[in-house]
Amino acid sequence: MEDNQLRSRGWFGKTGKDGFIYRAWMKNQGYPADEFDGRPVIGICNTFSELTPCNGHFRELAESVKRGVWEAGGFPVEFPVMSLGETLIKPTAMLYRNLASMDVEESIRANPIDGVVLLCGCDKTTPSLVMGAASVNIPTIVVSGGPMLTGKYRGKSIGTSDVWRFSEMHRKGEISQDELSNAEACMCRSNGHCAVMGTASTMACMVESLGLTLPENAAIPAADSRRKVIAHLSGRRIVQMVKEDLRLSDILTRQAFENAIMLNAAIGGSTNFVIHLLAIAGRIGVDLTLEDFNALCEKVPLLLNLQPSGGYFMEDFYYAGGLPVVMKEMLGLLHQEAITANGKTIAENAATAECFDTDVIATLAEPIKDLTGLAVLKGNLCEDGAVIKPSASLKPELMNHRGPAIVFEDIDDYKARLDDPNLPVDDNSILVLKNVGPKGYPGMPEVGNMSLPKKLLAKGVVDMVRISDGRMSGTGFGTVVLHVSPEAAVGGNLALVKDGDMIALDVANRSLILEVSDAELERRRADFQPLELGYNRGYVKLHLNHVMQAHQGADLDFLRGGSGDKVTRDSH
Repeated sequence: MEDNQLRSRGWFGKTGKDGFIYRAWMKNQGYPADEFDGRPVIGICNTFSELTPCNGHFRELAESVKRGVWEAGGFPVEFPVMSLGETLIKPTAMLYRNLASMDVEESIRANPIDGVVLLCGCDKTTPSLVMGAASVNIPTIVVSGGPMLTGKYRGKSIGTSDVWRFSEMHRKGEISQDELSNAEACMCRSNGHCAVMGTASTMACMVESLGLTLPENAAIPAADSRRKVIAHLSGRRIVQMVKEDLRLSDILTRQAFENAIMLNAAIGGSTNFVIHLLAIAGRIGVDLTLEDFNALCEKVPLLLNLQPSGGYFMEDFYYAGGLPVVMKEMLGLLHQEAITANGKTIAENAATAECFDTDVIATLAEPIKDLTGLAVLKGNLCEDGAVIKPSASLKPELMNHRGPAIVFEDIDDYKARLDDPNLPVDDNSILVLKNVGPKGYPGMPEVGNMSLPKKLLAKGVVDMVRISDGRMSGTGFGTVVLHVSPEAAVGGNLALVKDGDMIALDVANRSLILEVSDAELERRRADFQPLELGYNRGYVKLHLNHVMQAHQGADLDFLRGGSGDKVTRDSH
């Protein structure tokens, strides 16, 4: 791209009053006049926030990016956007993913930015930033914040997946509150996001699989100096991407999305991957549906031995060679010519990858598990689909299971009755949680991996089939069916399930069937009362009016497609 074609020239290239205004106020930060003479202006979109602990080191990471931008002849400008901290935001960070994406889209489009570096780490920060940037479609590169160092507790390695194990041990009386507090202090011992293949790590792998980062971005620990190096190199590279006019639409092709789906299955990535990838595809204009996932995933076994599907941690993944090793192993399945942010194909990027630990990264010939990392289910209980992560099941025999429903009408009902000694539940039962979907909660929280009833834990039960229209943390595990669509709050068949109804789960045949006749379902539907949502103002009202269902990525209907990089209206 020629200097006179840069977006930023529409601001800094002007003469007279307009140019005076645009440049003069920027100069109060101490920039010399020649910074405005045609250098590419690189926005550094920063999700730093002390309320987002996973991204708490991003001020420092942004400085590394800036050094790279300056070196390459660019003009870096850092700007904040809404940050989504998974551990603190109530009712759920997912409620605000689309709002944050709007913040990103409008911040980029309204300002003199020629290319953008997205600094993201905690779960929803990655998809929200990519969704917003995709809508504007200017040259973009992603820098992830990196995972924490592996936690250490009583001589053992621990990570976020152990939260669920510690919780169940505490509920069973096996560990005290003091012991729980000690483990808490040992787990998060460095900067960074979750140290397992949770949603944050999955998102970091997703953007590398899509080609939006430099190679090895996904797994470098936040505390490793090489995280700053890749940020520095990304700053250099984005300047070149602007000069080449390499835009998101050049990278985010149908082939890139298919590659990401297959690689996610191989690494045992979070089920949240599905809902975020569908939303990104909707923004960039790639026709991707839930049905595409099964065809692409069914031939991919689990290659990565990381919690929650395996035993190791993201730190181990990096030392074993990182995502390029998985890509190299799978090149025969992938679209090898898909272009990436460094201008090379994924095949070129993976060519020199080498595995240093086959206990962590396996081969297609000898995978960690034959079970795939993702399956999409269909049936009368999920007419528009549902998802399950077979590789995270603790009892593979539950992949084909038939049992009676124990129904919780909403999250409050679940919390009130789960540990009731009189709850008529056994290990053959199927726990069903309603009204935790995109509209029902609202925002589709990570409550789908329901805890097991206390009386079953006492008997040694470790897994049960659980079904909901919500999501679960990527750090969670078990035989959990999620994202049931249509959700209960809008009258999907999930809303009609009653205690004792028989449900049949058959993962091999990708089916989820409520064994109730159509006539009986219609009779029940006549008595169905829509959920009283009770939100009448602000963004939540906007969300409820416009959010789409899980199988459509739970984006807002008016945000699908792109806005382009033209400003809404030129001013001054």
